[in-house]
Amino acid sequence: MKKIIAPFLLLGLFVILISAKPIPQTPEEILSQISFVDSFSRIKNDSTMFASTYVVWFKMPIDHNDPNSPTFPLKGYYSHRDFNKPMVVVIDGYAMYTSRPNELSRILGSNQLTIEHRFFDQSRPKDSIPWSKLTIRQAAADEHQIIQAFKQYYHKKWASTGISKSGQTTIFHRRFYPNDVDVSVPYVAPLNQSNEEPRVYSFLQKVGTAETRAKIYQYQLELFKNKATILPLFKKLAETKGWKFSMGIERAYDLSVLEYSFAFWQWGTPVDSIPAKGSSAKILFKHFADVNPFTFFEDGEVETSRPFFYQAMTEMGMYGYDIKPFNQYLKDTANITFGFTMPKGYAPVFRPESMRDIDRWVKDSGNYMLYIYGQNDAWSSTAVEPGTKTNAVKMVNPGGSHGTRIRSFPQPMQDSIYTVLGKWMDVDLSTFKKTNTK
Repeated sequence: MKKIIAPFLLLGLFVILISAKPIPQTPEEILSQISFVDSFSRIKNDSTMFASTYVVWFKMPIDHNDPNSPTFPLKGYYSHRDFNKPMVVVIDGYAMYTSRPNELSRILGSNQLTIEHRFFDQSRPKDSIPWSKLTIRQAAADEHQIIQAFKQYYHKKWASTGISKSGQTTIFHRRFYPNDVDVSVPYVAPLNQSNEEPRVYSFLQKVGTAETRAKIYQYQLELFKNKATILPLFKKLAETKGWKFSMGIERAYDLSVLEYSFAFWQWGTPVDSIPAKGSSAKILFKHFADVNPFTFFEDGEVETSRPFFYQAMTEMGMYGYDIKPFNQYLKDTANITFGFTMPKGYAPVFRPESMRDIDRWVKDSGNYMLYIYGQNDAWSSTAVEPGTKTNAVKMVNPGGSHGTRIRSFPQPMQDSIYTVLGKWMDVDLSTFKKTNTK
């Protein structure tokens, strides 16, 4: 017996067919169908790896918990290679600085989507920053909305990644939206529990050799003892660069001396580069300028980085300085923290519950997480400890700094990383391993 399809059913099917949008076949068609894409334009590829790259401006709600929230522009880079390749999401913790392929994208031969962090650079409301909405949850919701829009078009496995604060942001996003991606690879990402982390002090007292630590301390003493002759060089450099220090240039000098030990280990400075005791002011200052970021305390840089400092002092944590060994050289020993970086009218009140929640998650539920660290990086003092309840892998590069990448590891450790990535991402990396052997 033949089935008879009622005319109204045929009419309904016809209406559905003619009203349905065609399936996008190109990146431009994808971007045109995402409702919250405000604008996009194709830009010159920084690499031959991608077929096309676009700068994209998304309309994102300031408050994802308010359906009537006003929106702000959020910038992204979208690089297409092949619909049959994986997708790597670079979850930025700051302003984006490049559309070039990330290390993980090169390893996996993937497409790439880079998302700028809310309220950095031009990814902010026009008039002022609503600081109370600069939280790890709100940022994660930005990333979730964008990822979900693209996932329907890229059906191979997805990975997320980021370096330093971007690594932290990668972890935070995965905690709140664990199914957005299959694998996450955070690089050199601290997990702080305070806005003046005591574990940093303990780390700096033990890292490297006793001889190296003594040399660092002696050099800091030289900077304090010779302040009268070095400070004019600092002032001259500041004038040349147009730097402004509302805290006072002497205060900026003192904080920079205290910062030196952290910066030394963070960036893997060769111990042989430290000037000997009794060196001239010129030699002492040159090394100081080479290693230490004076602009860390400069008004313009603080303003540019204020979203980072706000998050660090209220939710993500930060470090301070051990001033006891240098008390006699400091005119002002009060408030040697980063409280001065807070927006006007805001106090540096830290909410520890956010990072405690993240710590519980990475220990109990953070699966398919590959953590990359440098052994001597000062930020490794507060590295993630994934625990035994997950299948997470933590790799620590021997002697490595904050610049540690997968290619920095000794070859056997690189091979182990490629094995994990290949298995988790369902990608054959045997050819990549052969061509990238040191």
